[in-house]
Amino acid sequence: DRSLVDRAGFLKQTARPITIRNLKAEDVLIRIIGDAAIIHARTSYVMPDGSAGGGRYTDVWAKIGGQWLAVSAHVTR
Repeated sequence: DRSLVDRAGFLKQTARPITIRNLKAEDVLIRIIGDAAIIHARTSYVMPDGSAGGGRYTDVWAKIGGQWLAVSAHVTR
């Protein structure tokens, strides 16, 4: 739907119970560049109504104070 979700909205979405089934991450590519990591993948899953779903995502992580923290996420469905 081309909508943008801010940090608060993203955290709210991820806190909800999962309604999809058979989530698979495929074609995963992880690139670590110093204290940053970029993760790309394709996903497939089954929607609650039984139809197929899928998308792609890119996550960016940063190593801050010795801990990896998610700093950005982009998802297309």
